[in-house]
Amino acid sequence: MSRERDRVLAAADVSRETAEKLDLYVAQLTRWQAIKNLVGPSTLAEVWTRHVADALQLLTLMPAARTWLDLGSGAGIPGLILAIAGPPGIRVDLVESNARKCAFLTETARLTGAPVRVHNARIEAVIGDHRGVDVVCARALASLTQLLAWAEPLLKTGTTGLFPKGREVEAELTEAAARWTVGHDLLPSRTESSARIVRVTALAPNRP
Repeated sequence: MSRERDRVLAAADVSRETAEKLDLYVAQLTRWQAIKNLVGPSTLAEVWTRHVADALQLLTLMPAARTWLDLGSGAGIPGLILAIAGPPGIRVDLVESNARKCAFLTETARLTGAPVRVHNARIEAVIGDHRGVDVVCARALASLTQLLAWAEPLLKTGTTGLFPKGREVEAELTEAAARWTVGHDLLPSRTESSARIVRVTALAPNRP
């Protein structure tokens, strides 16, 4: 794992201080995994490549973004990792309805000094309070159609969406096109050859 760690951190070109905070995040994730199933158990051994690197690549897609909203944050992937490694002035709001996962997010943010706000709430209850954020993101949460429905108030007013997706991304885009006109580009993932990141730049419901 140390070899994977070094490779990921070198590719991300993070400072020693940020590397130490990411180490602390991974240690916390490993400890809390025994209490609350935060990530797939089989992926924990590959935490640096499967989770940390997967989150860090989003920063390179929106380098000027400073305000982020992470839906269904769970283990803080990508939102908490973005806050730990992001540029000066970054602020990330984490939305998670599970109270025990929120406890993990809150404690790990405290230990790492990550600039986040944790919202123990359902997405529908808080999405309207975040108009004007630069980026809304979500990973391994729901279908693209559902993500667009949740994020519509933001995406139709200038917020960019970043949604990592797996090999079924084309099918998800086709399904979403039945309901939405989606301005987007499809970007390759740096961590999985069959995965893509859907970057949404405009959204409008289709006319009936």
